[in-house]
Amino acid sequence: MSQRRVVVTGLGAVSPLGNNVEDTWNGIKEGRIGIDKITAFDASEYKTQIAAEVKNFDLEQYGVDRKEARKMARFTQFLVAASIQALTDAGYNKENLASEKAGIMVGNGIGGFDIMEAAFKKYFEPGAGANRIPPLTAPEMIPNEAAANVSMMYGITGPAWTLATACASGTDALGNALDLVRSGRVDVCVAGGTEATITGYGIGCFTVLKALATQFNDDPKRASRPFDKDRDGFIMGEGSAVLILEELEHAKARGAKIYAEFAGYGSSSDAYHVTSPLPDGSGGAKAITRALEDAGLKPEDIQYYNAHGTSTHANDRGETNMVKLAFGEHAKKLKISSTKSMTGHMIGAAGAIEALFCIKAINDGFFPPTMNLDNPDIEQGCDLDYVPNKGQYGEINAAASASLGFGGHNGCVIFKKYKD
Repeated sequence: MSQRRVVVTGLGAVSPLGNNVEDTWNGIKEGRIGIDKITAFDASEYKTQIAAEVKNFDLEQYGVDRKEARKMARFTQFLVAASIQALTDAGYNKENLASEKAGIMVGNGIGGFDIMEAAFKKYFEPGAGANRIPPLTAPEMIPNEAAANVSMMYGITGPAWTLATACASGTDALGNALDLVRSGRVDVCVAGGTEATITGYGIGCFTVLKALATQFNDDPKRASRPFDKDRDGFIMGEGSAVLILEELEHAKARGAKIYAEFAGYGSSSDAYHVTSPLPDGSGGAKAITRALEDAGLKPEDIQYYNAHGTSTHANDRGETNMVKLAFGEHAKKLKISSTKSMTGHMIGAAGAIEALFCIKAINDGFFPPTMNLDNPDIEQGCDLDYVPNKGQYGEINAAASASLGFGGHNGCVIFKKYKD
């Protein structure tokens, strides 16, 4: 029995480069960097004072009532906005989606940091205690509420799941959504990731972990520099990206436009360390190899690889080893880039937005750049073609994107040009 084919019929995005797909993708093509001084809180006393914030965002612009929006954490608002975009793009609304066998699968690493932080401040006020905690704190802060809100908004009565595998959450959510559609459990799946961790507490947590860049507070645009010798940590980002996955014959029957075919997914665990990847890249390489096998493709069939590329010494070195292990000699011919040099690290949304970039790269025949790659760290083995500082045009028939999460979670997705 042949496997059901799955295609992408809708896209939505909220990112540090723009609050829709067009603005976000144009930013990538232009090499625009969405990193600047933090405005969400006073970061003047922090070692890290910069981030890749979503700008000028208002959920009302997407047709959501202000009263309803105020009941949602920021990460939920981002997913709702991206889902509205993607479903509209795919030709769905509440009326016609409710009759479909549909589900939703969302990756989220942390949940409502903004809600938790605000509640803790109330809780620890002198003489306050539990009586001062806002009443909707629990439902607003828990990670599943983003998916739940989209489910309620559109009448999605199939699976409404949230997956947490740290920075691999968005990629793993897409992979599990692929399996849902392939299996026939659903015909349509809203799939993606969302995150909003740019708060005093959030930035503080990652700063004391020594994961964030601290040397570029006065020059934010140069701060995220994957594979560069002068990199010193990642830049926190936020936002959401959503793909509408659909069984091929179902999509064709309703005349849907098709962006790409979702060809394969693979996952693995390092079983090594809570924050560091395996230095030799062998754990992540398994995820790529399994994705290639799932897609029925060979390493040389891939033209573009969107790297996890966080701009940390451990990741960029280990990921380069990972790519060499998985792709063999073809690694030298691959075009590789880290779009985190422009968007920052969107944590649970990273894998979803980077999958979206793979699809747009295939559609436009464009290899996104790795910005700020001025001095490749050859001494640590970062010697591949990372498309430094300026994007390139060329034919892309298949693209892969991998994500590596704290705890050793690895995921890889592969998309290819759609052919009937």
